[in-house]
Amino acid sequence: MKKLVYRVSLGYKRLPVEATPPFAGWVVTCLTGSAVFCKPPVPLVPAVPPDPAAPVDMTTRITALQVAIKNYQDGGQLALTARNVALAAVIEGLDALAFYVQTVARFDRDLMLTSGFVPMSTNRGQSKLDTPSITGIDNDAATELDVHVSPIANAFGYEAQISTNGTDWKTVKYWSQARTIPLTGLTTGTVYQVRVRALGGSTGWSEWSMPGSSIVD
Repeated sequence: MKKLVYRVSLGYKRLPVEATPPFAGWVVTCLTGSAVFCKPPVPLVPAVPPDPAAPVDMTTRITALQVAIKNYQDGGQLALTARNVALAAVIEGLDALAFYVQTVARFDRDLMLTSGFVPMSTNRGQSKLDTPSITGIDNDAATELDVHVSPIANAFGYEAQISTNGTDWKTVKYWSQARTIPLTGLTTGTVYQVRVRALGGSTGWSEWSMPGSSIVD
């Protein structure tokens, strides 16, 4: 009987720029210390001592992209160019790691999932993602809410928005996991409404969840 071959989905290329560092960081976390994926083609962290002949490591690439995203908030063509260059470097690294993971785990879907990458759907057409649900909101630290969300199969990450009036929504976080999405820098004494959507699937994202709310103490 012919074995089913799994391929790594390259849907991370469709993520918003701001969502790429969390996703890439999650892949680095999953691959670090792995006994199976022990020879990644791109180093996960900087070499000690430095190795000039080695490719730039993923942690350095991710950090550079985070800085470029922050610098681009003020606009400008140079900042945009720098952000695009940093994004291309992260995507290049993810592509190399995805091919490596696919080579090692092409017959084992569960093993592939441990890498942080998501297997491509075996259906002919990729389906739309299910809508996540907010299962709880905690206020365990000052100016912070921890939002707990139901995980969605084949999602690459999650986008969280807040509102103080239920009408005007602002994206405040892209995150790679649904278990806990930390929202920081909030205002004490303010009641926030929160909604979340999953990223990925055939349309790029799911429908928004039903809002949850909590006051920040």
